[in-house]
Amino acid sequence: MAPRLSPSPPSVLLLLSLLGLASAGKLLVVPVDGSHWLSMREVLEILQQRGHEVVVVAPEVSMHIKPSKSFVMKMYPVPFTQEEMENDFKAFIQTSFEEGSFVERFLKIHEGMKRFRDVSIASCQLLLQNKELIRYLEESKFDALLTDPVLPCGVILAEHLSLPSVYFLRGIPCGLDSEATQCPNPPSYVPRAFSQLTDRMSFLQRVKNLLFDTQNLFLCNFAYDPFSKLASEFLQREVTVQDLLRKASVWLLRLEFVLDYPRPLMPNIIPIGGVHCAHKGLSQEV
Repeated sequence: MAPRLSPSPPSVLLLLSLLGLASAGKLLVVPVDGSHWLSMREVLEILQQRGHEVVVVAPEVSMHIKPSKSFVMKMYPVPFTQEEMENDFKAFIQTSFEEGSFVERFLKIHEGMKRFRDVSIASCQLLLQNKELIRYLEESKFDALLTDPVLPCGVILAEHLSLPSVYFLRGIPCGLDSEATQCPNPPSYVPRAFSQLTDRMSFLQRVKNLLFDTQNLFLCNFAYDPFSKLASEFLQREVTVQDLLRKASVWLLRLEFVLDYPRPLMPNIIPIGGVHCAHKGLSQEV
């Protein structure tokens, strides 16, 4: 049985507020743009109010990651414009919600993921090759690194800086999070993406769910092998994204089991679905 969900962010703040023990901590943040950033930003604002120093590393071109009085922003140049980034992102989102057969949707999402992956790798490579910024991060003596590992650039940076890492995520495609944490993820119980199944399946539905799971063998290699190559070059030793993900201290999983099916979780995986509802009161109108 999964742990009880917290209705609001206090559990997140309690964990992150332990930075530096009795004194205020220094947190390095490597975020992912889009909706991934919006929930994380709210947590960072409260941490800053409680005396913690927050440094955010982000590309100069982004949709939502903008300078704020709540944190120090360190930006690095990227080889694409605001318009190019927004067009690619909108096309990917539109494709993800289009209807059609499994094969049609798979091929469209594959093409969208390829464009999105290539841009993300180029951005990460420029960050890791930015010697001035990397030197600043090495000399800043951070206590921990907070990142969304769906794009593992922050994961690579945490390994380079030898920092304990906290993951703040909704999930990772192709079940890589379950593999990295050795978390049970049986296809007889946990419905796979695009299968339109529930957690209560007949025998034939479980067979269907298992067949849907085979796509992960391809998607994981396709999406993350380039990051493994980039990490190996930067760290100067052979590593994979799975190797780096396994070193996380805490996984803060933005799951809400009102919308997501319950599933087995490991002790260092904490559901924090309530963070989506913080400070968003319902209208008083009937």
